[in-house]
Amino acid sequence: MECGSGSPAKRPSTGLAPGREAAEGGGADVSVVLPVYNAACWMEECLQSVLHQDFEGRMELSVFDDASTDGSRALIESWRESFEKRGVSVVISGHNSAKPKGVGFAKNQAVSQSSGRYLCFQDADDVMMPARVRMQYEMAEHHPDAIVGCRVRRVPEDSTVRYTRWINSLSPQQLLTQVFTSHGPTVVMPTWFCSRDWFQRVGKFDEGGKGVPEDLVFFYQSLRRGGAALRVDECLLAYRYHPNAATHSVLEETIWGLRVNFLQERVLGQWESFTIWNAGKQGRRLYRSLSSTNQKKVMAFCDVDENKIKKGFYTYEESKERPKPRIPVLHFKESSPPYIVCVKLDMTGGVLECNLHSLHLKEGVDYHHFS
Repeated sequence: MECGSGSPAKRPSTGLAPGREAAEGGGADVSVVLPVYNAACWMEECLQSVLHQDFEGRMELSVFDDASTDGSRALIESWRESFEKRGVSVVISGHNSAKPKGVGFAKNQAVSQSSGRYLCFQDADDVMMPARVRMQYEMAEHHPDAIVGCRVRRVPEDSTVRYTRWINSLSPQQLLTQVFTSHGPTVVMPTWFCSRDWFQRVGKFDEGGKGVPEDLVFFYQSLRRGGAALRVDECLLAYRYHPNAATHSVLEETIWGLRVNFLQERVLGQWESFTIWNAGKQGRRLYRSLSSTNQKKVMAFCDVDENKIKKGFYTYEESKERPKPRIPVLHFKESSPPYIVCVKLDMTGGVLECNLHSLHLKEGVDYHHFS
C-alpha cells in the first residue's frame, strides 16, 4: 500500500478575502497537536512532514514538551522561523519537572493553548503524508461530531502485520462494532482528527499518567456521547513502531477492565441471554470478569475443540454460589446466538471467519468480537 497525496488541494471557505484573514484575527482552521517527550531522534522528520502539508487554510502547530531531557524543545524552537515563513503559527510550551506528567496531560496542554477550530493529533515519532490535514479536514467539516482517522503505513513495514491489516481493512460498520477488541480504538489515536467543539463536548484526556490508556478512555466517552468513528481511506500517516512507544507502558489488565465494562454497558445490558464463543482460556476469563447479572445470561460456551466439548460443562469453581454454576460447552453448530466471540481475528487461517459466515450471522447484531 502506497501513501498517496489524494486529490488536488482545496482551500477551506472562511468568508474573508485571502489576504485579509490574518488581519481580521481569529484562530487557525487546524491546530496540529504535538505532545513531545524525548523525541529528538524523530523530530526532524516529523516536523518536516507537518511543514509540507498541502492544506491551504490557516494552520497552527501547538507543541507541549513534557519534561524532555534530550533537547527536543530547543530543536522544535529552531524550526519556528521555517513554519512562520510558510504561514504556520507556532505555539511551544512545556515544563521542566523531574518527571513527565504523561501523554494525557501533554495532549490536554497542547490543545488548551491552541486556537484551531479543528484538532489534528500527531505523535512526535510519526510522519504525516502531505495530504493528511487537508483530507481529514474535508471529512471532519461534514462530520463535526466524529473522530476521523485514516489508513496507515507501519514503520518498520514488517512490524505488527496483523494489527496494521486490521486498522486499514475495517469497514465503516466495523469501526463501530469492533470497539471491544484487544486492538483498542478502531480509529487509532495517532491518526485522530476532530473538531474542537467535539473534543470539548467529550472532555479532556485522562491525566492519570503512565499506564493509563488515555486514548481508549476518550474514544469510549466519545461513543457514549453519540460520536461517530470515521476513516479517510487513504494512507496518510507513517505510523512508527518502536520499543519506547508510550503504548507499551499500558497494563493489559487495565485495558481488559475497560473493554469488559464497555461491552457490558453497550451490548450485554441489552441482551437477555448469549453464548460465549470459546470454551478456552479467553472465554472463561471473560465469563469470570462479568457482573453476576451478566454471568447468569450466559447460555453456553461454544467451541470447535472436541476435547473441550466432550467435557460437557464448565464449572465456575471460584463462585460462592451453591451449587456452583455449570455452563454447557457445545459445538458451535449446536449453539444459539447472539455470541460474544473470544477468538482472535485473523489468527485461525480463516476458520473462525468461515464458521461465523456459515451461520449467516450479522456482525453487531448477532455477534460481537471481543478478543
